[in-house]
Amino acid sequence: MVEKIAHKLTRRPKLVALVALLMLIPAILGYAATRINYDILSYLPQDLPSSQGEQLLEEPFKMAATSMLIVENMPAGYTNRLIQDIKEVPGVSSAIWISNLVGIQVPVEMIPANFRDMFFSGKATMMLIQYDHAGASDETMEAIEQVRRVCNENCFLAGFSVVVKDTRDVMDSELPIFVGLAVLLALVAMSVTLESTVLPFVYLASIGIAVVYNFGSNIFLGEISYITKAIAAVLQLGVTMDYSIFLYHRYEEERGRYNDKRDAMTQAIIAAFRSLSGSSLTTIAGFLALCFMRLTLGRDIGIVMAKGVVLGVATVILVLPSLVLIFDKQIDKHKHKTLIPSFEKVNNFIIAHRRPLVVITLLLFLPAMYAQKHAEIYYKLDESLPRDLPSIVSNEKLKNDFDMATSHFVVLRDDISASDMNELETRMDQVPGITSVVSYHSMLGTGIPDFFVPSEVKDMLRQGGYQLMMINSSYEPATDQVARQLDQMNEIIFDYDPNAMVTGEGAMYRDLIDTSAVDFQVTNYISIAAIFLIIAFVFRSVSVPLVLVATIELAIFINQGCCYFLGTEIPFIAPTIISCVQLGATVDYAILMTSRFQEELRAGKDREEAIRIAASSSDASIVTSALVLFCATLGVSFVSSIDLIGSICVMLSRGALISALVSIFLMPAVLYVCEPVFNKTSLSWRLTPQPRERQEKREAAPVGKAS
Repeated sequence: MVEKIAHKLTRRPKLVALVALLMLIPAILGYAATRINYDILSYLPQDLPSSQGEQLLEEPFKMAATSMLIVENMPAGYTNRLIQDIKEVPGVSSAIWISNLVGIQVPVEMIPANFRDMFFSGKATMMLIQYDHAGASDETMEAIEQVRRVCNENCFLAGFSVVVKDTRDVMDSELPIFVGLAVLLALVAMSVTLESTVLPFVYLASIGIAVVYNFGSNIFLGEISYITKAIAAVLQLGVTMDYSIFLYHRYEEERGRYNDKRDAMTQAIIAAFRSLSGSSLTTIAGFLALCFMRLTLGRDIGIVMAKGVVLGVATVILVLPSLVLIFDKQIDKHKHKTLIPSFEKVNNFIIAHRRPLVVITLLLFLPAMYAQKHAEIYYKLDESLPRDLPSIVSNEKLKNDFDMATSHFVVLRDDISASDMNELETRMDQVPGITSVVSYHSMLGTGIPDFFVPSEVKDMLRQGGYQLMMINSSYEPATDQVARQLDQMNEIIFDYDPNAMVTGEGAMYRDLIDTSAVDFQVTNYISIAAIFLIIAFVFRSVSVPLVLVATIELAIFINQGCCYFLGTEIPFIAPTIISCVQLGATVDYAILMTSRFQEELRAGKDREEAIRIAASSSDASIVTSALVLFCATLGVSFVSSIDLIGSICVMLSRGALISALVSIFLMPAVLYVCEPVFNKTSLSWRLTPQPRERQEKREAAPVGKAS
């Protein structure tokens, strides 16, 4: 079946290329129709109280999307006109200021001090703005943009939804630069390491088609996260480039055996299909491990990237051969020597000092594991954003001027007695860090008659059998202080309503911290187990996967440990992504060298000669692969002003280099020393197959990288 398809593909390369280009049209339409989600907190498990509380805030309270507008040094007349203009903005459900909070019939002097303190600070005043739709919806983003337009330079719009809006604007402006720089740097890396000036462009065309297919097919997911959008293209470029290199090198190998280059390409396609279908499994397994995160952001990234690898392999098998055949003359015409140095002397040194190098490898685990465990992690998403963004400046003003670093929202039954509510509010005021408590009961408790309270305020605080308490805190979200504060709040609240729910940034960030800690362990174990089983099946061995996975895990520990030694904080999602992606994408370096080592042993070579050949033949491919992944991801870190994206890409690029260095300088010594163990714990490790069986084995070997 594969032979027939390969034969037909090579006979009409221009038709195949035309079909591939036409398929870009629906893919581009699918990409344009796929929504991007910029709210990371929306990926929290929906069974958590904070998530359930957030759903109640959205329906029936319409409070999930709430902004705080600070107006400085402006007369009351301006603020009154401004609030009317804001109410007319499409997507805004209400705008509340002190005048309509207690009714215009009540003189300012009669307004309770706690309400005045909440809405006034020096020469600044604050109003609350609610929206019709969810906090990260396109409608709310547009409404925020319109609100900003009706405000002057003395107005500062704060709140989580506003941060989401600024994040989206930054991403939209930087993404084209991300991709362009990644392509440019990958092109430079390939120009240095490949033997033709034209070949890198052919590779990039093939991978570019696969990337567009991948993004277009995301329409079936409905939406993807902005993190996925930012890193998926460059990551797919980096991890699937090797497949293109393997196909072309196999084609070059077969050309000497056939008069017709189309027949040579047919055989190259067959060999590539057998090899890449197995080799890509480790990378796919690494990405799919992310799907087991309770934080469904992992599933979002995992599915998109696993799909990208599958489409990358499919494009290499189905489209790249046609492009190579079409541009074959130009590829040959512009060939040159590669600039990759010879590693012969290095490999001789490694083999001569194999035992000390194995000891060094084992000793490196201790500091690497310690540093990896003690690297500082941050969870507050706006810490990754530029400090001069309007939303960040506004949030700082809200914190400094109004002592509102965090706003908690408590959803309670609305049939709690007045005496219990009074007691609850009094106890809540006494919790350290609480600056104000607002509820419907607290308003009536000041002596304001019920009929004086406007309906929009009633609707904000009482809906569908529930009542809402707004509790402001001077503590920052995602800190130990807020965690302790939430514990004290829950202890008090559950005395009056055991089914009450506390939500808002503080509660959701706390759940994010707890969920991420478990996710890291689970996904790490799953990725290791899955890749271990794949390698065990391929090599029919128990010891080979143990050694290969452990060696790449050392590279991962070193990569994450660098953050500890450099004193840099990393975003919470980075360790989970790196542990799965670096293992899945770079364990192929070790597989490549081990496969060649086994092949030479079966050819009758002794251990020393076999490892020398295996190392020398693998080094160039490992360097090429690592450089492409390094350049593609490093370019993003140069441009991105969002630290969350930049940190992930820095760690991916550094991880590619560290895995390559470990594979080139430590792996030969480890393989040499462990080879007797492999022989005793593997099926047919040194057994020389019959000629036909041996050829089939070579074609099916999981080299995945060019040799």
